[in-house]
This record gives sequence, structure tokens and C-alpha cells, in this order.
Amino acid sequence: MTRIFSGIKPTGHLTLGNYLGAVRQWVAADQGPDEALFCVVDLHALTVEHDPARVRRLSRQAATLFLASGLDPEKCTLFMQSHVDEHTRLSYVLECTATDGEMRRMIQYKEKSAQAQASGEGVRLSLLTYPVLMAADILAYATEEVPVGEDQRQHVELARDLAVRFNQRYGRTFTVPKVTLPQVAARVMDLQDPTSKMGKSGGAGPGVVFMLDEPGVIRKKVMRAVTDSGDGGVVYDREARPGVANLLDVLAACTGGDPAALADEYSGYGALKRDVADAVVELLRPVQERHAELAADPAAVEKVLRDGAGRARALARPIVDRAYRAIGLLEP
Repeated sequence: MTRIFSGIKPTGHLTLGNYLGAVRQWVAADQGPDEALFCVVDLHALTVEHDPARVRRLSRQAATLFLASGLDPEKCTLFMQSHVDEHTRLSYVLECTATDGEMRRMIQYKEKSAQAQASGEGVRLSLLTYPVLMAADILAYATEEVPVGEDQRQHVELARDLAVRFNQRYGRTFTVPKVTLPQVAARVMDLQDPTSKMGKSGGAGPGVVFMLDEPGVIRKKVMRAVTDSGDGGVVYDREARPGVANLLDVLAACTGGDPAALADEYSGYGALKRDVADAVVELLRPVQERHAELAADPAAVEKVLRDGAGRARALARPIVDRAYRAIGLLEP
């Protein structure tokens, strides 16, 4: 049995990219024999300027969408990161293992710190160190596989490096995890800027399809998606034709097809966009219907999170206690 862990930050409404690149992969893992833990990593949402009420609202919405997407709390552990103290306990120990240079080389730190400075907000220290907290999220559970999108690969590699380094210095303590990526649509791109990821924190832009967008809104966004200049027809080429390739990736992920093979079925962009819109609407329809049912009973969702936090805490505490002993701290 393999232990799996993954999580999503509540920094914005969950998008089609979150669903195809992460949540749907979680549901598939949830149906198998592996032991899976899934988490709303709400502490990570505090690394940038935020509205506390909005973080709470988005955290609850994310957990509800996880359940609506098909995660079964009887088969997996679903919880809120801040409800399990072992994450922050282990994070400091791993900060004592990581280096400043490693943190400053993180691509997301470079991008987000530049954005914060440009807006005049200033860069929070937690933005620099949050990859260590992410490593703690993973290592606290003896995680073997971390299903994430391509943009998070670097952070999982850091977790691997810290686990190996800690084990070498202080004795065998952590399981060294590996990253697993979905075969198709690992990174869904913005429909208006196909060179940028479809991000949930990018506002309500026309290039971002949210999981709770109404069908008419989804169709409008897809039909207005940017395609590529020139008259080369529908060709799957991520480098030369990123707009068309993104649409084909989305269609392939929704239908289970191959993006290159799907390209051969279309002679124009209009038909491709219509089929993509239809596929996305149908893919999200049952999720949206189930979300509406769950949102009407928030107490049930809260119970799932409480029970999940209890199970997560029981798994993490022995591992974190062992790390404390190994690094030289006295037992209480």
C-alpha cells in the first residue's frame, strides 16, 4: 500500500486547471488500494496580502469541492492544514535543515516576491520559507507519492532533498517521496494567455474557468479563447501553437483522448472550441450539482474535516516526535 499526500491553497476559487491537474487525480487515487491524505493548505494562503474572511470562505469552499468531486472520507483523509499542529512543528525543524540559497532559488518565490515588490506590499518572510512548510506537509505523513501539477515539482524535489539530508545527518527518520504527474493537462494554461498557467489567484479574468462557473460563462470563456496567429489549421504543437495545444489538452483531459490525435479531427477553430466548451460543461456539471447539495449542509463538511484532522494528527505525531528526538530535542 502506497501513502499519498497532496493539497491546494485557498488563495482563490478553484479552477478547471486545479480540477484536471490535481483534484481529479486525487479522486482516482482515492478509489484504489493506496492510503491517501488530501489537505486544504490554508497556512500557505497567509504568505501574501489576504482578507481573513475570504481565506476562511475559500477554505470551506475548497473542502466542499473536494467532496463534490468524489473524494470519499471513508476511503481517504481530508482535513485542514491549520487543524494539525504537526505541520508547523515539523516546519521549524526542517528550516534548520534547509539553506537560504535553496529557498531563494524557488521559482515561485522569485515570481511572487517580484509581484509583491511591484505592488508595494513588501515581501513576507513566510513567502521565502513556505516551501519548507510544504515539505513538512509531505514528510510528516511518511508520504511516498505526491500527485501535483508540473508547477509544484520543484517543491516536491525540495522535500526529497530535505528528507535525504536529515536522514544522513540525524539518522533514518523520513520517507523520501516522489512526485507523480497526470499524463494529460498537467498544467492547464490561461485561455487568454496560453503561455501562463490558469491560476486561481489571478482574479476573475476571461481566461480562467472556475469549477463553479455557470455553463453559459464557461462557454463564453472557451469560445473567446486565444488561438494562434497564422492559418496553419488545428495542429498540436505546444511550442509553436500554444493556444490550440491548450484547447486540445483540455479536450483530451475531459474526454480521455489523445491531444495530437484529436487535432486531426478538426479543420477549424470554431468546432474545436464548441466541443471543448461542451466537454468542460459536462465534466463540471455533476461536481457543481453535488457542491450545491453539500453547501446546504455545512455542518456535515465540518465534521468530515474534524474527523480527518484527528486521523491526520494520529499519523503525523509519531513521525514529528521522532524527528524532534533525532535532531537533539528533549522529550517533554
